[in-house]
Amino acid sequence: MIHVELLRMVRRPRTWMNLILLCALPIIVAVFIAVTNLVPAPGQGPAFLSAVLSDGSLYPAAGLAIVLPVFLPVSVAVLSGDGVAGESGTGMLRYLLTRPVARTRLLTAKLIGTMSFVVTAVILVAITSYITGVLAFGSNGLKPVSTSSTSGAVSSATTGVSIGTVSTSLSGTPLGTGQLIVRVAYGIGYISVSMLGVAAIALFLSTLTDSALGAALGALAVLVTSEVLATLDAAGSVKAYLPTNYWLAWIDLFRDPILWHNVVRGLGIQAIYAVVFLGLAWANFSTKDVTG
Repeated sequence: MIHVELLRMVRRPRTWMNLILLCALPIIVAVFIAVTNLVPAPGQGPAFLSAVLSDGSLYPAAGLAIVLPVFLPVSVAVLSGDGVAGESGTGMLRYLLTRPVARTRLLTAKLIGTMSFVVTAVILVAITSYITGVLAFGSNGLKPVSTSSTSGAVSSATTGVSIGTVSTSLSGTPLGTGQLIVRVAYGIGYISVSMLGVAAIALFLSTLTDSALGAALGALAVLVTSEVLATLDAAGSVKAYLPTNYWLAWIDLFRDPILWHNVVRGLGIQAIYAVVFLGLAWANFSTKDVTG
């Protein structure tokens, strides 16, 4: 069942359209920045923007930040919302469950399909953003740094320093190539887990309706409400428990040293949302009459 779901996803044109659009957004922004003078010069302005303009190898962080708040959640909500409701709306769900296919297995396949899309999308965005960033803003290239600050460097016996491809963290300290790759990998993993909550909410709503659009819009309404509450002082007591509150905590992975506090809390919040809404989806779907 999982193999069939993944194969169907690969064959759908909308899957490729979503991936192309997600990868194109950071490219468009980079081109706009490179050809205009509307942004501050490197070393000026916000620290995050300054770091990216100074070293294009950090642009994957900017690319992920571009797609995360809106475009990636929308794609996940639409895909996951279509999971059960789409099958039900076309009459395929009744056919699947009379073959028979276990309902738990079907839900698992839908979730794995959605998360496979998320991981693929995030990796492709990171790769295309890195290539775009280096071409548009350049890279620090090779320069001497101390062995204590760069883990992946190659020692130089004559100079007593390490030579390696070095980027600069958001804290202003050098990062070796190996360190940068590890930080990007951490970021990809964190963002993928962050979308698990969105997928769980949309999949639960998908078991309540025959309308894939309704399930997707319902999930997006939850996320918009979360974003609005996060801006209200009156909602300060619940802010830490909102599903979108720690989405951008992965930026702390590009600091030196890494600030783990919000990252860990973000992972914990997503785990709670995933367990609760996937449990609700299973409880509802396992007892739902779809064959009568």
